[in-house]
Amino acid sequence: MGKVFLYLFIIPIIIWALDCLRLDILFKKHKELQIKVFYILLALGLAYLVVNCLYDFSYYFGTLV
Repeated sequence: MGKVFLYLFIIPIIIWALDCLRLDILFKKHKELQIKVFYILLALGLAYLVVNCLYDFSYYFGTLV
């Protein structure tokens, strides 16, 4: 249950941080849907990495969860 709360806390932070990137210059013109899908998948992938890292730290140090 602790991971769910970490995901709910981390995903908005990652989306906020990804807003500084100009992902539209990496894609072809008129591919807005593909940019949005990539953006969501990138946010979820980064959230997975961050949450598992925090969860592992909390397991080893016994502090977070």
